[in-house]
Amino acid sequence: MSDAPVELAEESPREARRREFGVRLHELPLVIGLVVLWMMLWHEVSPLSVLSGLVIAVFVMRLFYLPPVELAGRLNVWWTLKYLGYFFWHLARASWGVAWLAVRPGPPPATSIIAVRLHTRSDFIMTMVALTNSLIPGSLVAEIDRFRSTLYLHVLNTPTQRELTQMRRSVYTIERLLLRAVGSKHEMRALA
Repeated sequence: MSDAPVELAEESPREARRREFGVRLHELPLVIGLVVLWMMLWHEVSPLSVLSGLVIAVFVMRLFYLPPVELAGRLNVWWTLKYLGYFFWHLARASWGVAWLAVRPGPPPATSIIAVRLHTRSDFIMTMVALTNSLIPGSLVAEIDRFRSTLYLHVLNTPTQRELTQMRRSVYTIERLLLRAVGSKHEMRALA
């Protein structure tokens, strides 16, 4: 038997985080959201539902651990307003376009699945671009390749290459607006 010290295998940060019982400050919005969801499911606001919601929220957060979303920590109000204006304008325009496609006479419109490779590597920006495109009628994100930063979109009414090019341009415009609104300084420099 040797007297050499036995080295213990270091545990990963993920395993260490799962064993913690407390809640960190940046996790509070998630805890509050889960407790509110729990109370909505039970249709009751009481001390017992709040307490049981807290227990369930911490349990779920430790069982189904998600890596923290890294935010740039900046918000440009001007570009946020431009993004919202772009979104609401295209939301209204696309709603009328899809409504017309539903009632117009003739064959059903052609559809396509296109791949759009984004410039960003940020999970947050990628998710926001995907959600924005899915909320605008006529396009739906079918899949996201996170490692290649690629969105695969199902697009309605694409009879020619022109409509496909317009859709790609629209995705890039949304990405650019979001990067300028909430992207990091590094991503802003890469945009220029």
